[in-house]
Amino acid sequence: MASFTNIVVIKEAGIMWITLNRPETRNALDAKTLLEMDSAFTDAELDKDVRVIVLQGAGGKSFASGADIQQLYEREALEALIPGMQGMYTKIENCSKVTIAAVMGFALGGGCELALACDIRVATKQAKFGLPELNLGIIPGAGGTQRLSRIVGKGRALDMILTGKIIDGEEAERIGLVTYFADKTELVETVERVASDVMKKGPIAVQLVKAAVHKGFDIDAGTAMWIEKLSQAVAFTTEDKKEGTLAFLEKRTANFINR
Repeated sequence: MASFTNIVVIKEAGIMWITLNRPETRNALDAKTLLEMDSAFTDAELDKDVRVIVLQGAGGKSFASGADIQQLYEREALEALIPGMQGMYTKIENCSKVTIAAVMGFALGGGCELALACDIRVATKQAKFGLPELNLGIIPGAGGTQRLSRIVGKGRALDMILTGKIIDGEEAERIGLVTYFADKTELVETVERVASDVMKKGPIAVQLVKAAVHKGFDIDAGTAMWIEKLSQAVAFTTEDKKEGTLAFLEKRTANFINR
């Protein structure tokens, strides 16, 4: 595995923990950090032992405060067309592993968009979510305009973006932006519990259901149903399907082998 300077990567018990490690900048997402994240996700995809990827921020005060504003100031118009942060977050959304954002402190701008790109979001009351890009004369450009509206609804998304309001973890959980709300002392425990629940499931089925949900979400229902049906057909060919159904009939825990 590659060595990193802006992130810390630890693998244990099927989980890859990726910690954004720039607390002096509130874990701002500069170009080097994004490149290191890209490398870590590529490594995770190739590692069959990794079932879940958890993203968190170092220092306890920020998950990720967004793009590096100095770098943003220096960017020219055509640079907005390169994949950049939006491309990285699409890679996260399309990752075959289950992704969890563990949010304590600020998740603003690109940091909020990073959390939105994950499958599951766990946050404390101290979490602060917002997309304040309009204050800089720009718009959310890493998927925020699309993912936020799909997760919380168009009306709430427009309100958050247009007013630049920042909401805490409790409010984020109430409107559906956050999946789980935890006390700050129980954040890691909650993440580990959720990850454990995921890792008890058939790994191929997990990959297939992620693809079915993401690819079918914003297309017509008929086509989406065919994606679901074809995904199920693939699942039916696996050894894990035989093991899962047999384990149920024999009233025991399934021993999935990812085949």
